[in-house]
Amino acid sequence: MSKPDPAGSLAAAVARDYRTVALVLQGGGALGAYQAGVFEALDDAGLQPTRLAGISIGALNAAIIAGNARGRRVERLREFWETICRPPLGPATPVLPWFDAVAWPTAWLSGLSGLAAWRAMTEGQAGFFHPRQPPPFMGTHATPGSVSWYDTAPLRSTLERLVDFDRINDPRAMRVAVGAVNVRSGNFAYFDNRRERLRPEHFMASGALPPGFPAVEIDGEFYWDGGMVSNTPLYEVLSERPGCDTLVFQVDLWSARGTLPRDLADVAERSKEIQYSSRTRLVTEFMRRTQEQRRLLHDVMALVPEDRRDAPAYRHAEARAAEALTNVIHLIYRDRPHEGHFKDYEFSAASMRSHWQSGLDDMRHTLAHPQWLAAPDPEHPFVAHDVHRGGPGG
Repeated sequence: MSKPDPAGSLAAAVARDYRTVALVLQGGGALGAYQAGVFEALDDAGLQPTRLAGISIGALNAAIIAGNARGRRVERLREFWETICRPPLGPATPVLPWFDAVAWPTAWLSGLSGLAAWRAMTEGQAGFFHPRQPPPFMGTHATPGSVSWYDTAPLRSTLERLVDFDRINDPRAMRVAVGAVNVRSGNFAYFDNRRERLRPEHFMASGALPPGFPAVEIDGEFYWDGGMVSNTPLYEVLSERPGCDTLVFQVDLWSARGTLPRDLADVAERSKEIQYSSRTRLVTEFMRRTQEQRRLLHDVMALVPEDRRDAPAYRHAEARAAEALTNVIHLIYRDRPHEGHFKDYEFSAASMRSHWQSGLDDMRHTLAHPQWLAAPDPEHPFVAHDVHRGGPGG
């Protein structure tokens, strides 16, 4: 007799309980390998997202996942990360470091990790970016798309090699959205494959963090990294109307909570964490209250007599009421002891594999508690689980 398939049973239960399975990926540079590990664990369990939303490195991971057939997604993610975590060949080319003022005097104190971050600043990363020559301050005819320390043309080539954009834009494919900010207006923009055709530049724009990376032109407008405004696209996924029963895997690379800094390197690290964490738990709590209010409105409207339901006020309220159930599974990358303020641009192969393994372990631990993935009770239509805070209600 064949043994039961726990992974298959879990995938079947999720398919029964939810109309949408969303994977929401925060920005965080080199830390994004953690998200790849999370996806590998989901893939092993037979849980494939039907919706992807990403910012910055999360957008690039989303492109690799959505732009490949189901059986090749993990393989392509690994190829992408192994590509961009190889330093270019040849001697280092000195350039002025733009990341933060304490990088150079403190990098050597952190051993190999600091050296890898220093090499990323001075040499760039293969298949991702390289220093501009001559440096931008020596340019005489700069354009909005060239005012940056680095040129990201290698990233376009990498995306074009590893991503099938026809697959991403197939109406039968999973829904994909990535965020960026309009440089001219300062407004946040979501590029959604249900509203427009996504091209390499949409994903590159989402990760175009200035002044390191250049603005990316899309249909006559220039865009920078969406993390400058909001580094977590969770609100976009949860606020869509009309809603439907949704399971969300929210994968963050920055923690809003941390320790008090004791030196300039700690200050640099903590300021990044605060800036880019984007208050995921605050958004989650806000959406929890909103969902409960919509559910209450739905129940109250059921008491309205049939002959009064043609009234404009009823129809107005009906559009805002909801029966949808939402379950958010929240994972946050946790720092390793050797990591410092440069962890988001430390692209060594060893660190990449460590980040990947952390994501794999955290997601496997989460999936070992299948009750966390169960549909919420209609009386409590919004629930959240956090692997790092004891699960339910974390």
